[in-house]
Amino acid sequence: KIQIMKNVIASMAFLILSISIGFASQGEPTNTPVDLKSSTVNWTGYKIGGSHTGNVNLSSGELIMAEDGTLTGGNFTIDMTSLTCTDLDEDSGAKLIGHLSSEDFFSTANHSTADLTITKVVSRGVAGEYKILADLTIKGITNPIKFNVETVDGAMNADITIDRSEYDVRYGSGSFFQKLGDNTIYDEFEINVSLVPIR
Repeated sequence: KIQIMKNVIASMAFLILSISIGFASQGEPTNTPVDLKSSTVNWTGYKIGGSHTGNVNLSSGELIMAEDGTLTGGNFTIDMTSLTCTDLDEDSGAKLIGHLSSEDFFSTANHSTADLTITKVVSRGVAGEYKILADLTIKGITNPIKFNVETVDGAMNADITIDRSEYDVRYGSGSFFQKLGDNTIYDEFEINVSLVPIR
């Protein structure tokens, strides 16, 4: 019986050691900053009969990568005061950005940043492709969003649709105001993101 107990204890010790080595071999996740100059965030807003496009800058961001190079998380801060318009002439574009920055829309004087924190990453079964769950904060309001990411030439790209009305951005929204006609601005806008990690 003593020999049996010794064998059992030895087996358990070996199992615990094997598990510990297995976890250790996975390594710690690596926080990789994104290249703020090379990374881009483009936006498109839609209204009855048309749309407007522009850019906005990241002020900080990092991707959390496993030892094998797969994405496991990340967090990003968008500088809302850096909004630009790319489809109008200088004067008209300045008026649009002024309106988007005002209390009617994103109130950038009071809410100068927007934040996105990845909460879950799921592989889509192809290397470099992921389904992302994240928390997005705009105007101090946080809501969950989900989107897909595809890695191309080292950059992580995503097309994200956001419902502005969920962040108390309701100006011109047909969901809250009647008889807007051609002045209706759709609730959903899109951002196209390309994140380039610093190697």
